[in-house]
Amino acid sequence: MLRKNWWKILSVACLLYAFIAGFLGGVPVKPILNETIRNLYFHVAMWFCMMIYFIVSVVYSIKYLRNNNLKDDIYAIEYAKTGIFFGMLGLITGSVWAKYTWGAFWSNDPKQLGAAIALLIYFAYLVLRNSITDFDKQARISAVYNIFAFAMLFPTIWIIPRIMESLHPGGMGNPAFNTKDIDARMRVIFWFGAIPGWALLGTWITTLRIRLKFLEEKKLSNV
Repeated sequence: MLRKNWWKILSVACLLYAFIAGFLGGVPVKPILNETIRNLYFHVAMWFCMMIYFIVSVVYSIKYLRNNNLKDDIYAIEYAKTGIFFGMLGLITGSVWAKYTWGAFWSNDPKQLGAAIALLIYFAYLVLRNSITDFDKQARISAVYNIFAFAMLFPTIWIIPRIMESLHPGGMGNPAFNTKDIDARMRVIFWFGAIPGWALLGTWITTLRIRLKFLEEKKLSNV
């Protein structure tokens, strides 16, 4: 049992570490940010996890286009849903952070707008799937669209917002990751607690959803 579930135990342990050390551990004293800098363990981790799941999703979409295996399509959609979920959490935690540092939940900052556009493109992916009733056609068209949606992440999140003036820290580089923004204490909590903890939790949720989907498919095939 432990051999099968070690990564689930690791997820819980990492999240406990991230929450306890994140809220009680020391942080650098920064003007404007003050104690809100602790949101780094949550807000930034959400975006990292979102990218991980979108990458996994598009890999399975490419596999489906090569092999026509519907299992790959199920993996692709479920990992995409998890990516969307973490993206929404990223927007929410970012809006809360913006309220206490910029004075408003939403200020039409280029990075806020880019993230919102990227998620809307992925929401369209879900709408597209639900609008097609033929399973084979649904899987093939969705796989092609998923590749397009993933490609659009780069201009909307990584390129255009970084060449425009932004209230967001690190507008011309990696936000909140240079030596002027965080110290070694925060890096340890982020890389060894927040990232593996949230990423493994999302994987756990996704695998449960995939198992449920397989059970539903099996039940329908037996009807």
